[in-house]
Amino acid sequence: MSSAQDPFYIVREEIQDSIDKLQSTFHRWEQTASNTGEYVHLTKELLTSCESIEWQVDELEKTISVASRDPAYYGLDEVELSRRRNWTGSARKQVGTVKGAIEKGKSNAATSKYQDTSRTNHYSAQDNDDFISSESDRQLLLMRKQDEELDELSESVQRIGGVGLTIHEELSGQERILNDLSLETETTSNRLDFVQKRVAMVMKKSGIKGQIMLIAFLVVLFIILFVLVFLT
Repeated sequence: MSSAQDPFYIVREEIQDSIDKLQSTFHRWEQTASNTGEYVHLTKELLTSCESIEWQVDELEKTISVASRDPAYYGLDEVELSRRRNWTGSARKQVGTVKGAIEKGKSNAATSKYQDTSRTNHYSAQDNDDFISSESDRQLLLMRKQDEELDELSESVQRIGGVGLTIHEELSGQERILNDLSLETETTSNRLDFVQKRVAMVMKKSGIKGQIMLIAFLVVLFIILFVLVFLT
């Protein structure tokens, strides 16, 4: 199976796209002031993306674990399995780095927010009301945008789940085909053994003319069996 048709590479490409998007959002987050509504929104978005990607990597590692039990059955070898494990390990490390930085940033932002709150106690009541009203409107807009992005993320997870189901169905179908082929081969082998025993008995009892006729009969029988086994 080529890389373009291998379900592993299809899922890996989707996960890599998610990681690339995560890295891009993370760079925006690093350049955003921690005392803004956008910073809060980006933090939530990044943490949600990290959890989603980690789940996807877990599912991909499960398929690798299943394939490692019988690599030959899935057309793999230890080199390919090692390459796949290395990729999932690298993906998990990238997500872990982003997640760790975000958690640390949240802690620093909380401390900074507390200090800012202490300073704003000197503001007038009117200034506080104006600030709260403006911030509330901004939060509502950010929440709506976040809902839309979460819907897109949910659709991506559903697509990956569908790919996983396709992998399972394909493997089950291949297993059924192999079982049917094994049964048919065994049946044909039994038939040939029976015919060989009968031929041996007849040749012992027949003369030269009978043997010639028997050989002609066996040639015809062989052709019929060949057609039945390989052309039907």
